[in-house]
Amino acid sequence: MLARTRTAQPLVVSKSAPRPPKAPSKTSAVLASVVDVGPNQVERESRGARRKRETREKLLEAAFRLMAERGMDAVAINEITEAADVGFGSFYNHFDSKEAIYAVLMDSVFEGFGDALEGLVSHIEDPAEVIAICVRHTILRARREPLWGRFLVREGHTVRVLSRGLGVRLRRDIQKGAVQGRFKLPDPMMAFIAIGGTVLGAIAVELELAGASATLITQLGLGGADIPDRTAAVALYNLGLTFDEAMRIASRPLPTVS
Repeated sequence: MLARTRTAQPLVVSKSAPRPPKAPSKTSAVLASVVDVGPNQVERESRGARRKRETREKLLEAAFRLMAERGMDAVAINEITEAADVGFGSFYNHFDSKEAIYAVLMDSVFEGFGDALEGLVSHIEDPAEVIAICVRHTILRARREPLWGRFLVREGHTVRVLSRGLGVRLRRDIQKGAVQGRFKLPDPMMAFIAIGGTVLGAIAVELELAGASATLITQLGLGGADIPDRTAAVALYNLGLTFDEAMRIASRPLPTVS
């Protein structure tokens, strides 16, 4: 189912001194798991291998930014290579197609987070509490990392959400609760669509709170720190719980994703 900069004084580096490591961008932090290279491995890398890895990272970062803003279908390979400032032909040294780089992004951006959430709730038997925790953590992640949130909103509005990513986990947990009788659902698939839409809508509101629409959103009663809890409560209410019970579950202390 449906779990990151400090101003430093300038460094004076002599010609004989080693260069300081380049600080990772926020996008690099999100994609850190795409290329699993530890410090010792970096030291052993040849110049050619390092350049190849760095080119791959540039392509992934560029694709991530573009697809978060416009969606995969609206982004062309040449736009990715231009944004990454690498030659067009270099793309095919790393990925077979646009779909291939997208698949790597999906695994990096969502699967690791989903696995962390599953570890967090593995001991919880109540599917309602599982869904509440995962919904709240997903919205909080989008609040901390807006580009991650935009990527999720874009992806969540495609049919691909049915076959991979966080959507698969949400669909599974809803079905599990229905089988156990915890959720009273005449149509589990439509419940999945309704709840997924509610979560994506809440994330979209969160993303707008930092922009020009913040005042209007607040006037409508949608601002503040309680959006994750309110969203989780409405999700559980739509699954057949009473609203009082849904609010109690959605207001419990939230375990931390390691």
